[in-house]
Amino acid sequence: MLGNILKELRKQKRMTQKDLAQAMRVSQQTVGAWETERAIPGADTLNDLADYFNVTTDYLLGRPEKKEKKNVELTDDDVIMTYQGKELSDEDREIIKRLMNGK
Repeated sequence: MLGNILKELRKQKRMTQKDLAQAMRVSQQTVGAWETERAIPGADTLNDLADYFNVTTDYLLGRPEKKEKKNVELTDDDVIMTYQGKELSDEDREIIKRLMNGK
């Protein structure tokens, strides 16, 4: 995935592997290894590549820009209710639940 993305970004800029190698201060063989996925750039180099191509590191890695939100059902035990920084008592929480349910 990373190799194809790098190759496509490089071609969009009408660059050769040698041009990208010079920009990243690595050898042409290193760029070739990235593009064929025989090697993976380190974190710092990945950041440099993202900056150079004006994309995110997630984009380079083929990750979606946004994670899908998972629907999580909360139980009463998962929710902490407070008022003015103090946790509500069980009795107060019960009153609030009844009010919110219209009872």
